[in-house]
Amino acid sequence: MVCDILGINEKWRNLVSLRFADYLEADALPARLQSGALGRFDLVLHLGACSATTEKDATYLIRNNYEFTKDLAAWSLANGARFVYASSAATYGDGSAGMADDETKLDTLRPLNMYGYSKHLFDMHARRAGFLPRLVGLKYFNVFGPNEDHKADMRSLVHKSTAQVQKEGLIRLFKSYRPDYRDGEQKRDFLYVKDAVAMTLHLAATPAAGGLYNIGSGGARTWIDLANAVFAALNRQREIQFIEMPEAIRDKYQYFTEANLTRLRAAGYAAPVTSLEEAVSDYVRNYLVPDKRLDPGVA
Repeated sequence: MVCDILGINEKWRNLVSLRFADYLEADALPARLQSGALGRFDLVLHLGACSATTEKDATYLIRNNYEFTKDLAAWSLANGARFVYASSAATYGDGSAGMADDETKLDTLRPLNMYGYSKHLFDMHARRAGFLPRLVGLKYFNVFGPNEDHKADMRSLVHKSTAQVQKEGLIRLFKSYRPDYRDGEQKRDFLYVKDAVAMTLHLAATPAAGGLYNIGSGGARTWIDLANAVFAALNRQREIQFIEMPEAIRDKYQYFTEANLTRLRAAGYAAPVTSLEEAVSDYVRNYLVPDKRLDPGVA
């Protein structure tokens, strides 16, 4: 069963190539949970949330990202379903407390925005309630790839910059406001969505896996590296313009993220991670330029 909010954009296109038993709009799910009419499931993959790091309505984020996750986790545990949910690397804040997926260090984390805090709240709740080891919480880093068109401003830079290069011949990056980072040399852990899916499904299918896991590449790269990969994929000359970062996010901006993959590897995930250049090339050339969606039936 697929549950989502399709709205008025073209997110429905992401479902066309999939095969599933039923579809349910998200606002109908709570009543189905409460009535017991949802049916029985072996696995619940809860990846839904408001993922806007700029969302200021804390009440909405608490209800949508925290309370709903609590309800779905409780239902899954009570009904014998394995519960795999999306946490976020945003829970790590500025990284001063490290980025190890260690539940004993949750109290030391200080998220920089309400989105990250809403995710952190559930991690803390699951640990406090004592059932975090029975769940799988995934701390996704900067995931990019096909099927993200509907995400508006939360689309990846690869998606946004491909359009910028095609239309204007350049890519705009934020300036740095810290002396230890030059413009465009802020670093993030970029992960191709195909790798993110493989990591997610591996942990979902590994009964011994439990608790929090970083889902990333394990190697931080600069925004300039990402931009260069886009120019190369489009076979265009490099032209980067550095612009002012909005004041509203300057004190909430993560300058460095890098996933520690020790726990993921210990859980048996042995596949190599797709390089940034290879991932961007595949995404731009095989999906963005021809406007195609992921299709499980196509290699």
